[in-house]
Amino acid sequence: MFNQTNLINELNFKAVRSSGSGGQHVNKVATKIELSFNVSESNVLTQEQKQRIYLKLKHKLTNNGVLILQCADTRSQFKNKELAIRRFLQLIKTALAKPKKRIATKVPKAVVKKRLDNKKKHAFKKANRQKPNLD
Repeated sequence: MFNQTNLINELNFKAVRSSGSGGQHVNKVATKIELSFNVSESNVLTQEQKQRIYLKLKHKLTNNGVLILQCADTRSQFKNKELAIRRFLQLIKTALAKPKKRIATKVPKAVVKKRLDNKKKHAFKKANRQKPNLD
């Protein structure tokens, strides 16, 4: 598939200040991690894999083809970096996973018969609710 360690080496990290509550401490430390990955400049991925990522993750890519993930779940920059890497790898794996080919199955005759019988019963019930024709 691909070498995870080489792929992680191609990632760019940036630490920024987290938003939200946290008191005075939040104004001093940069614990939020921004992970960026340029898909087109990757040496680890093949051209086919890059195309698949472009198709599957087009809503998460910038106009330049850069994937940006942010993580501010914990107060630790190190843990946020680990979480961001884990999310990135999971995202890439799901994007590159090829779906199984669907095997068409035949509807059993008993199921078709049951559906048609229910349809007839329902139609009969509706017909009995109408006013009688007195002609």
